[in-house]
Amino acid sequence: MTTPFPFTAVVGQDDLRLALLLNAVSPAVGGVLVRGEKGTAKSTAVRALSALMPTLDVVSGCRFSCDPGSPDPACPDGPHEPGAFETRAARMVELPVGASEDRLVGALDIERALSEGVKAFEPGLLADAHRGILYVDEVNLLHDHLVDLLLDAAAMGASYVEREGVSVRHAARFLLVGTMNPEEGELRPQLLDRFGLTVEVAASREPDQRVEVVRRRLAYDDDPDGFAARWAEEEAAVRARIVAARELLPSVRLGDGALRQIAATCAAFEVDGMRADIVMARTATALAAWAGRTDVLAEDVRQAALLALPHRRRRNPFDAPGLDEDKLDETLEEFGGSDDDDPDPDPGPDGPGGGGGQPDPDDAPQGDGDTAARPEAGEGGQPQPSGAGEQSAVRASEPFRTKVLSVPGIGEGAAGRRSRARTEHGRTTGARRPRGALTKLHLAATVQAAAPHQRARGRSGPGLVVRRDDLRQATREGREGNLVLFVVDASGSMAARQRMSAVKGAVLSLLLDAYQRRDKVGLVTFRGTDADVALPPTSSVDAAAARLETLPTGGRTPVAAGLLRAHDVLRVERLRDPARRALVVLVTDGRATGGPEPVALAGRAARLFAADGVASVVVDCESGPVRLGLAGQLAGELGGTAVTLDELRADSIAGLVKDVQRRAA
Repeated sequence: MTTPFPFTAVVGQDDLRLALLLNAVSPAVGGVLVRGEKGTAKSTAVRALSALMPTLDVVSGCRFSCDPGSPDPACPDGPHEPGAFETRAARMVELPVGASEDRLVGALDIERALSEGVKAFEPGLLADAHRGILYVDEVNLLHDHLVDLLLDAAAMGASYVEREGVSVRHAARFLLVGTMNPEEGELRPQLLDRFGLTVEVAASREPDQRVEVVRRRLAYDDDPDGFAARWAEEEAAVRARIVAARELLPSVRLGDGALRQIAATCAAFEVDGMRADIVMARTATALAAWAGRTDVLAEDVRQAALLALPHRRRRNPFDAPGLDEDKLDETLEEFGGSDDDDPDPDPGPDGPGGGGGQPDPDDAPQGDGDTAARPEAGEGGQPQPSGAGEQSAVRASEPFRTKVLSVPGIGEGAAGRRSRARTEHGRTTGARRPRGALTKLHLAATVQAAAPHQRARGRSGPGLVVRRDDLRQATREGREGNLVLFVVDASGSMAARQRMSAVKGAVLSLLLDAYQRRDKVGLVTFRGTDADVALPPTSSVDAAAARLETLPTGGRTPVAAGLLRAHDVLRVERLRDPARRALVVLVTDGRATGGPEPVALAGRAARLFAADGVASVVVDCESGPVRLGLAGQLAGELGGTAVTLDELRADSIAGLVKDVQRRAA
């Protein structure tokens, strides 16, 4: 087994280390979500934490790691007789992004359950992680229903598996840690709220600190065991401190003064619900125990707010996480003054992970603008003019709720919320023979298949004699996420500032809709003489919003070039993800210019999409008293439909067809 990198050898990342240690002291805090750019030691720190966890006493032979001092009375391997136990290290279990529901929660042997009435249960990863650490790398790429199951188990401390009236329950208390790169897509706000703490990490911009990171990593790679031995004393000290903090935790007093500060802080920052208050209270208590105190001080409340509130303040996916520390200090001062509080708070507890506050703004990712620019970030960082007639970028107008646009037919793509699809979750529409492992039993169809053979199989008792060939898999219909490819006209004919602001607002609204429906998005723009892939298909909707915000306009209108470039993007994406269906959203006034016969050339390019059966919609941006209707003609060539900016609004003209319908030939 590979020797893990020592936790105490991680350079910097004070907030990350502190959040992990607080969850080790008190798993009731609710886990930690680590957000940050790639290469920032997120996974290294999480894996290193497992070596610091205190050893466990477990019942010998129990697959669910029951505590011999208080075994779970409902344990599927129970009841446990007092006596034999073994001591082992706490496990760190990793949940792969592509894991199935059965792999996560476990699986029942349906055949034995029906024929013998036996709860033959194969434990999943939740059982393996009980009393240990469950680590989900790239948690934002995990299917939503798996994240829901995971967070439900973490909140209840138990996992339930129910299949056709047969249920199994087992304890599942673990330290939940998720890591993610925001550039690859965000978690839904409901799921963000379920993580107790969130930490933003970024690589240091200090040369000396970066040198030390490289030096330690090279030393570890050359001799992992020797490097770990050099940090053994520090590791042992932190491990002992975790044990001491756990023992002290029940004695920590959360006074009325601290509770008032917690409530006032959550109210001041307008967080939804009461979960933030509870998480802050548990975090502040854990901070006091970690510092070796039995009273919660103002410094603990402040640090708890910095860890528990930033991700709960986001109102839409384009809001940058963070907390106004001046406002936080004012709130704490206004509602402080109790005997429970320290009038002169320190920055935070000392020792490993004792740093507090958010990462320095100067250390934020610099990147290429994918995540740095936001719709609220002003008009800085605009590209320099590169052609005659180019105009600077304008801000988008306020987004609005859009009509639902979906791909016709039934797909089999990744789970989402846009178009109809055959999925693992949804309403049952029929039954079929299982291909591979049975995951969703169709009970009626199974009984119907087994019933004619009962006499031949010698049935003599009340039980049904069921064979493997009788089992039927339920077919279900739900919703899938699509690839929404935006093809945006940025030419001079779109350049009127008020008009382009409205166009950007419409695209931004569609991006918000794509975020809510779990789509991938891409952005192709065309102007001048060519088209550019401003953003290849990605799950990061806010990256698309950032590119849209800095989009300049001007020049001719090469509609054909934009469509051909979009066609190439879809061709490549079909090779990468053939199950994900595409929806092309062309935003233009249709006034193609430049080159010989530009309108006819645009029509020929559009017919390529119709020939491939790609669903499409044209957002007609034409305005003014004289309208040529060219966008509508393009929609006909694409085999799609055209809507105006006004018709795109969900509260506009009633009766607008929601699905993108291909016109009859």
